[in-house]
Amino acid sequence: MGKRKSRTSNKLTAKPKKQLETDFTCPFCSHLGSVQCDIFLKEHQPFVVASCSICTESYTTKAHALTEPVDVYSEWIDSCREANKGVVAPRPDLDSEAKRRRKTEDDGS
Repeated sequence: MGKRKSRTSNKLTAKPKKQLETDFTCPFCSHLGSVQCDIFLKEHQPFVVASCSICTESYTTKAHALTEPVDVYSEWIDSCREANKGVVAPRPDLDSEAKRRRKTEDDGS
């Protein structure tokens, strides 16, 4: 005969699911948690708006039933990278001390 199951046996507990982020860093002003995504699915043409509350930059795209805020933010970042493809960033200006040193080195040689 088999052993009866006791009431104190180990019960499997489900691990809580990780929540996806809903607040993101703005790709333009770099403020943490300033970008929120608003999903409008009940409109005639569903759309999503991701906007920064600091610098008021925004991104709008089409939405569907499975659209999540993290998907919209990733799409915004991808479109920013695509827009900046091939653009050479300007060199930062040298501070006045470094300019003066470089000038004296050129004159001394």
